[in-house]
Amino acid sequence: MSTSTTTTYDHTQAGTVIRVFLLLIPGICMFWGLVSVPFLTLLPFIAVVGLAGLTFHSLNVRVDDEAIHLRFGIGLIRRSIPFETITGCAPVRTSWLTGWGIRYLGRGWLWNVSGFDAIRVDRSKGGPFFIGTDQPDALEAAIRAGISTRPITTN
Repeated sequence: MSTSTTTTYDHTQAGTVIRVFLLLIPGICMFWGLVSVPFLTLLPFIAVVGLAGLTFHSLNVRVDDEAIHLRFGIGLIRRSIPFETITGCAPVRTSWLTGWGIRYLGRGWLWNVSGFDAIRVDRSKGGPFFIGTDQPDALEAAIRAGISTRPITTN
């Protein structure tokens, strides 16, 4: 018998600045390559930038009754945070200094593709985890609902 989970939140945020930046770099390199450098010389660089674009062009956050699931872009980088390890959450604002992508902030990890709104997820082990979002109220509500329905475990 298989167990099924119910998804309560599923949203993909586009990394608009990342997309524009990653489109401009290959475009500039291709133009530069046509003018002064052989295209084959730039091909490895363009391939790396293209892979970065596929990897970090968006952030999907899905909340079901077991965990928060995060996936960047095409899914090469992903993570799940089980509700049994979550002790709380709160909306926060990040600074432009923290940037986008995957960042260690000194007090916890930030996964973000755009904007400055995030949800701080407090965990029983490993410190807080910050999830960038353009829907902070909806994401916070989904996480709080997941926390309130998690099974209570005793040690």
